Amino acid sequence: MSYQVTARKWRPIVFDDVVGQSHVTNTLRNAIASHRVAHAYIFSGTRGCGKTTTARILARALNCLSPVQQNPDNTCEVCREIMEGRGLDVIEIDGASNRGVEEIRNLRDSVRYTPTRGKYKIYIIDEVHMLTKEAFNALLKTLEEPPAHVVFIFATTEVHKVPMTILSRCQRFDFRRIAVEEIIQSLGAIAKAEAITVEPDALMVIAKRADGSLRDAQSIFDQVRSFCGTDIKTAELLKAFNVVDQEIYFRVSDVLKSHNTQHAILLVDEVIRCGYDLREFVGGLTEHLRNLLIVRSTESTQLVEGSENYKKRYEQEAAQFNEQDLLRYIKQTNDLDQALRWASQARYRLEAGLIQMAKMEGAVQVGELLQQIELL
Repeated sequence: MSYQVTARKWRPIVFDDVVGQSHVTNTLRNAIASHRVAHAYIFSGTRGCGKTTTARILARALNCLSPVQQNPDNTCEVCREIMEGRGLDVIEIDGASNRGVEEIRNLRDSVRYTPTRGKYKIYIIDEVHMLTKEAFNALLKTLEEPPAHVVFIFATTEVHKVPMTILSRCQRFDFRRIAVEEIIQSLGAIAKAEAITVEPDALMVIAKRADGSLRDAQSIFDQVRSFCGTDIKTAELLKAFNVVDQEIYFRVSDVLKSHNTQHAILLVDEVIRCGYDLREFVGGLTEHLRNLLIVRSTESTQLVEGSENYKKRYEQEAAQFNEQDLLRYIKQTNDLDQALRWASQARYRLEAGLIQMAKMEGAVQVGELLQQIELL
């Protein structure tokens, strides 16, 4: 059997397997159970969050010969045909390459034909926002009053580009970015099933780089597996993807506390020699300072994305800063990020920025000033 990437091998096949979108899957299952299936749905959300997968599961669930609690059984003949791409009653269309009015007119002509095997004829149009204005107009009448046996499912990453006249004729479901913890849990289950040993911090790095996309996380996981084999270490992962080690940010914290400009320059030199992207480094530093601010303000690590080991370190570090200083540091890193975008000598700008942060005097609280005045 030919090799399958993780994203395809572990693609969800029932609603229960879809990660992080229970608000969508529960609603769809209830609609099927109560026989209140809409004639058109639009799924919107970032890349890799489960839109097309959910559309395919819904298509099978509607046509399955023996559904199990509103899930497709994936073993009947109709389900197998759909999963293998042979089902005549489920038509998938790429909106990016079939975006013209002629393609939509052909689709409009085909909806009159009844399903061959299942109960519904289902049209899944991916990246629907890529259709032309004329194509959308050609679809309007059919979408408003389709035959009873037709269901449209649209998927898009840019729902704001879909005309309001189309949106008003569909039930809209907004897919959420998948949380870091949910991505870690999913990758951990895959690693366990495939007998792969992986450090928790390594999963954290993958999940954060995926930026809310489970498909991206699975693609990164495949690449890491090719590099590390069946024993994935955090250090090797950082080396493979040239990711800034979290330890460097804690060392920046030490520089800020000690106001040591020499160490600030040496840190920049280390970042340069390691080949890290400077804007990525500054972005990570901003996140690090934000974590310190959140822990300092809330006295909790609940909103910090990281392992328990790092959360404990943030608790210890946050106690050594005050909120005003952290707010000023974050403003400076934001300004530094903007400056690096246009800087012709990025290294010099970064060095100057870190020196400026290191030399910044701590904010004095009003209460302390009043006490000093009283002592005069």
